[in-house]
Amino acid sequence: MILQLVELWESVQDFIHTGGNVLYVVALVLFIMWFLMIERYWFLKTEYPKLKKDIIARWDARADTTSWYAHKIRDCWISEAADKLDQRMLLIKTLVALCPLVGLLGTVTGMIAVFDIMATQGTGNPRTMATGISMATIPTMSGLVAAISGVFFSARLDVQVKREKASLADSLPHH
Repeated sequence: MILQLVELWESVQDFIHTGGNVLYVVALVLFIMWFLMIERYWFLKTEYPKLKKDIIARWDARADTTSWYAHKIRDCWISEAADKLDQRMLLIKTLVALCPLVGLLGTVTGMIAVFDIMATQGTGNPRTMATGISMATIPTMSGLVAAISGVFFSARLDVQVKREKASLADSLPHH
């Protein structure tokens, strides 16, 4: 087991060495993005049901649910819940969009390495350029893979947030 973990760690280090230091930035952005998405899923599954139940209980306890004042209170409670549901969603979407851009930064640094090798050693030896070319393609691929995983799960999370907003509004009848 320990030997397998050591081999895995060595392969990750080789991958990062081949792709360049930009992969650390891609990994950091990916970690923050997934941390925030997991936190939002956790909020939706554990904390939000309590908040929704409390809002519904407060609405049902009101004697007046039809006046203009009651409608404004209802709208305020729905708005507060929507704000809590939307927390960090914009940041998650921004991080998803940032992943391919950080990968492209790796492309640029890799191409600079290729041009540096070409300037110092000439263009005759393709082996000398291979390191720079891999430094150009691996971060791009990593950024795109990170973004694809983020797009899928953030879109799913966004749908759940919208569904919960609509469900809360439907749970507070106003006649």
